[in-house]
Amino acid sequence: MPVLPACWMRGGTSKGLFIHRHALPPPGPERDRLLLAAIGSPDPYRRQIDGLGGATSSTSKVVIIGPSSRPDCDVDYLFGHVAIDRPLIDWSGNCGNLTSAVGVFAIEEGLVPPAAGGVTEVRVWQENLGQRISVLVPTDPAGGVVTRGDCRIAGVPGSGAPIRLLFHRPGGGPQGSVLPTGRVRETLRVPGLGPVDCSLVHAGNATVFITPETLNLEGGELPAQVDGMNEVLERVEAIRRAAAVEMGLAGSAEEAAGRPGVPKVAWVSPPRDYVTSQGERLSAQEMDLCARIFSLGRLHHAFTGTGAIATAVAAAIPGTLVREALGGQREEGRIRIGHTAGVMEAHAEAGLEGGRWVAVSAGITRTARTLMRGEVPIILPDG
Repeated sequence: MPVLPACWMRGGTSKGLFIHRHALPPPGPERDRLLLAAIGSPDPYRRQIDGLGGATSSTSKVVIIGPSSRPDCDVDYLFGHVAIDRPLIDWSGNCGNLTSAVGVFAIEEGLVPPAAGGVTEVRVWQENLGQRISVLVPTDPAGGVVTRGDCRIAGVPGSGAPIRLLFHRPGGGPQGSVLPTGRVRETLRVPGLGPVDCSLVHAGNATVFITPETLNLEGGELPAQVDGMNEVLERVEAIRRAAAVEMGLAGSAEEAAGRPGVPKVAWVSPPRDYVTSQGERLSAQEMDLCARIFSLGRLHHAFTGTGAIATAVAAAIPGTLVREALGGQREEGRIRIGHTAGVMEAHAEAGLEGGRWVAVSAGITRTARTLMRGEVPIILPDG
């Protein structure tokens, strides 16, 4: 029986299996079979009962880390989003939440020497997207990672030490461009739906922004409501596939179906009063816009880290649906996103370079910690 040395870690509102690159076979079917078995996919019951996965898009993830060959980075980080009911790992995107845990893992596993007190910068090369990220991890005088603190994240109980993430030129196109079609608004032709007004932004992860009216929703709905609306979920998937083709991420809708992790689909609307998933009452004054984001075909229980980056970048560009949804005055470059679990802040700097909109930088603050360190016995399926 193969045994896989690994760590189970939380980063932001996500959890995932972290593995050293040298502990795995080279990229390919053998590596994917090993990781699928560890997580417990595919599971036709959508419970991942025979693996470590938590049966949600936020907890069905793998991270591969190794020393970087780049002089400007310390570690290379590869992210895999594991489908729950299919034998599929999508290697085409990133998880912003788990990026915070990449910094913790790199220090605790000896890949980056810690600063003696203060903050240790872990310079990360995000292999999926080809981007640099600085992860600023608090460390104590003995060089250990500090996990206790008073930073609270909506969607995570308790508090922890703040870990700052700085994304350097996070655009998905050449030289950091963020509008894959060059336009701030699109009329997307979606089979079965007709024309869909949207903004296509590639920053953090590729993201499709729509309004809740596109889905015949009001905007303040929660996962418990939306995940039972099969017609809505089918519409979202159709939009996602059409956008993947328009953004150049897939050659066809059929190809896009094999990459369920990206693009993400998010709806945005002006600030509003609503009650969160845990029963907390939020007022419109506590946010700059109301938003929801889908991940692996379901409404996210909070908001993705890369989605927050894309939202902050889109908010800085006049004419996008995100910019139009903003309400009232806000601090320049910063945005407060009202989501299903509360409010998340992000910041971004964007501007025109050579006639193209680019993201200069963007950032969020998360918490992270190691939940388990040990060995994962693997039983591979027959065939």
